[in-house]
Amino acid sequence: MKLLYGVQGTGNGHIARARMMAHHFAKRGIEVQYLFSGRPPEQYFDMAAFGDYWHYVGLTFATEQGRISNIKTLRQLRPLQFIRDLRNIDLSPFDAVITDFEPLTAWAGRLQKKAVIGIGHQYAFGNAAVPESGADLRNRLIMRYFAPARFRLGLHWNHFNAAIAPPIINPEERRAAAAEHILVYLPFENQQRVCATLQNIPQYQFIQYAPQLSDTSIGNVAQRKTSLHGFKHDLCSARAVICNAGFELISECLHMGIPALAKPVSGQAEQLGNAAALKQLNLASVMDEFSQHTIEQWLLNIPAQTPQHYPDVAEAICDWVLKGQWHDNEALVNQLWQETGTQTAMPLLTP
Repeated sequence: MKLLYGVQGTGNGHIARARMMAHHFAKRGIEVQYLFSGRPPEQYFDMAAFGDYWHYVGLTFATEQGRISNIKTLRQLRPLQFIRDLRNIDLSPFDAVITDFEPLTAWAGRLQKKAVIGIGHQYAFGNAAVPESGADLRNRLIMRYFAPARFRLGLHWNHFNAAIAPPIINPEERRAAAAEHILVYLPFENQQRVCATLQNIPQYQFIQYAPQLSDTSIGNVAQRKTSLHGFKHDLCSARAVICNAGFELISECLHMGIPALAKPVSGQAEQLGNAAALKQLNLASVMDEFSQHTIEQWLLNIPAQTPQHYPDVAEAICDWVLKGQWHDNEALVNQLWQETGTQTAMPLLTP
């Protein structure tokens, strides 16, 4: 079997999931061509797992001051380039297409009548019981048509009585002996404002990560440019995490039992839905707006977090993909939730 695997590169979470999938595909000797879109090529890092991957401009959304910016998004869209790239992608060598909410591979597969398997967090939305917040008609259309897939396998922190699998994380990651630092990853916020706010809470030590930062220290704030190994080291030893409401980082925190305070990106339906799910499932704290007062109050009484101990979801999904029975994912979902270390909030799917 030869696969084309498309990854939305706007956020690091999609790439982190793809790394785990790539590891298991490589162990099985499966030939996979990876395609990334959504960010400039120079902004990717630690990509050795993907070999000679393809890069395209694709489509993405722009943010400003922690909010989706419609004007900036429209300015950076290149629809003619997207159409040209779509026409130039030849899927004839591939047996199937996997997309983690990557639009070029999804639409190319649809137009060239290839089997398209959508694997990712976004494919959990649209099920009736999955929490949504701020999802207007525009956002629902984006979720449905941005990267459409014939076969869908959503990922979430609960199956919500639907065929939704647990998060893809590295199950070998373990929480190290907790240090005193608070890890802060708010890449969609104004980093100067974030740093200034953290400096106003001098009794705590913070490590602030963002792609646009350089390695330096400012008072009680150590600033770091986003990197794979440095970030993982500081995450595993963190006392707690303050982050946007993206799916993957919070999943890692839940797996290791690291308390998290999540701030969703305003106007971003996925993150608003994640915030609603975290509240409903009582898995993490949420602040709707970036607020020094909220951060201070949370730090005074950081809640304990029970580790979720997710299984090796990527390994099970790789085996499921290779079996070719993509229309049937209920057995896979039930198996994975049964292997999860803690009880789920809802009963498993009935046969």
